[in-house]
Amino acid sequence: MNYFRLSAAGLLALALTFSQTTQATTTVKPPKGKWENLFDGKDLKGWHTYLKAGQPVSDQWAVNDGAIHYTGGRGGGDLVTDKEYGDFELELEWKVAEGANSGVIFHVNEDPKYPATYRTGPEMQVLDNERHPDAKQGKDGNRTAGALYDLQKPITPNAAKPAGEWNKARLIISKGHAEHYLNGKKIADYPTSGPEWDKMVADSKFKTWEGFGKYPVGHIALQDHGDKVWFRNIRIREL
Repeated sequence: MNYFRLSAAGLLALALTFSQTTQATTTVKPPKGKWENLFDGKDLKGWHTYLKAGQPVSDQWAVNDGAIHYTGGRGGGDLVTDKEYGDFELELEWKVAEGANSGVIFHVNEDPKYPATYRTGPEMQVLDNERHPDAKQGKDGNRTAGALYDLQKPITPNAAKPAGEWNKARLIISKGHAEHYLNGKKIADYPTSGPEWDKMVADSKFKTWEGFGKYPVGHIALQDHGDKVWFRNIRIREL
């Protein structure tokens, strides 16, 4: 009889321990948000031109065959999400025309004192590595496709597919840390603030730019660099 009572007490203690552990785990690691499509393949709802919220988007940004297509030429302006994001996981596919340059820029602060999205937002590079001169500029390939533009050399170089082919990109921002992936390969891994980040910026073209990389929350932008580029299957979940 004493043995039974001891076993029951032991089981109760184990149950309490499991419950507490489960609660602690849930508190530390909340469930990830649901995936949300940022583009429905039909129109540009949920997007606007940088610094022109509420105004029609330039015809240079078109929707063709289920993709957002920048048709080329300067003047269309960067396309930005209506909503701002802090920690998130972003997935999309992109392709470029021969010799083309573009980018996915994040944590963009849409203040008129900043004339362009890249004045505040770091960039995941979108590029034709074979033909665009930017691929050979900067340092150690830090301006090639998928890289954190001008700030970090790629962990896995040459992960991009040739011009005209679709690339699958993934960007994760979580708790002050970022990772870039291109076609399943890790390209970048870095802190988004703190001494290491500050050193990276100090060693880059952005070292004198007020506000660059200073905002933990902001818009996501697709860059008008004057070249033909396509984006599709764009989705995001907040973390």
